[in-house]
Amino acid sequence: MQSSHNPKPQRPHLALTMGDPASIGPEIILKALSDTSITETCDLTVIGTRSLLEQTYRQLHLQGQSLAHPDSLSIIDIALDPNTLSQIIPGSGNAASGKASFLYLETAIAHTLEGKFQGIVTASIAKSCWKAAGYDYPGQTEVLAQKAKIERFGMLFVGRSPYTGWTLRSLLVTTHIPLNQVSQTLTPQLMSLKLELLINCLQQDFALKNPKIIISGLNPHSGENGQLGTEEKDWLWTWLEKAKKQYPHVEIVGLVPPDTMWVNPAKAWYGDPLKTIESGDSSPLNINNLGDAYLALYHDQGLIPVKLMAFDQAINTTIGLPFIRTSPDHGTAFDIAGKGIARETSLKAAIRLAVELSQQRLI
Repeated sequence: MQSSHNPKPQRPHLALTMGDPASIGPEIILKALSDTSITETCDLTVIGTRSLLEQTYRQLHLQGQSLAHPDSLSIIDIALDPNTLSQIIPGSGNAASGKASFLYLETAIAHTLEGKFQGIVTASIAKSCWKAAGYDYPGQTEVLAQKAKIERFGMLFVGRSPYTGWTLRSLLVTTHIPLNQVSQTLTPQLMSLKLELLINCLQQDFALKNPKIIISGLNPHSGENGQLGTEEKDWLWTWLEKAKKQYPHVEIVGLVPPDTMWVNPAKAWYGDPLKTIESGDSSPLNINNLGDAYLALYHDQGLIPVKLMAFDQAINTTIGLPFIRTSPDHGTAFDIAGKGIARETSLKAAIRLAVELSQQRLI
């Protein structure tokens, strides 16, 4: 007779790229992988240059830092030619470090597409260093999509509150474009694409079969009936009504004025002080009109509030790929590279999320 208890979650196989080797990437990797609560949840392979990890270990170990020894790690060693290696200096991103970080990502993608890994956690790269090395991409997301032969993808930011346990999810409709191009780039087709990606992700990766999605307006006060911008009146309201009919199993709320859309998420993240005082309960379940996910129409509309609330916890995950990809939501921090003061909090959160999402797909 079969046991009725829930099976133990499978240990996913994940690749962890070193990012730009002149950045804080090597340091935060060694710090994060010294934590057994991280390494016990998955089989993790670092994609990078072993000698640079060993150099970082030697330097920071002398400072009494808690670090994983490179010999204890599974590493796919990307050997660099002596000329390139000699130009990689902590804190000084350049064409050499850009070339190395691109090779790490390429290798991780190739192994993952071959089935060796269920997902990739990417440390940060510098787009300027990629460009100096001859790689002209907006970022890692676009390389992942191109190599996976995917045209439909999105940037979803996920963070779990350390105060209440509530999970924040925010998807961007437009991403790395100038503000004066947002209105021209937004179309009903693009809105529909991103909404479909978000719904599929919530159902597949977060097991939310009937999610509630809050959608922002574009203009102040969502246009105020054309007085503060006409996009809402011209087509966004019409698009929204069609979307609600297309997805009757999803509760779609909008177009919420951008300046008020984030009030309830902030209460859910930190705990609503008024309700906590009245009832002693800071649970986000007591907050009305809270969404499972938020659809922001442009970069700063979504990321300023996310980073205010969850700078160390928010994780960038690329949705629409045939595998899981997560990344810390911070940059290369060249200014503190090699100094032993970089925090590994966001990288650990990225690994934990990759494990969680990979396990959900393995069910």
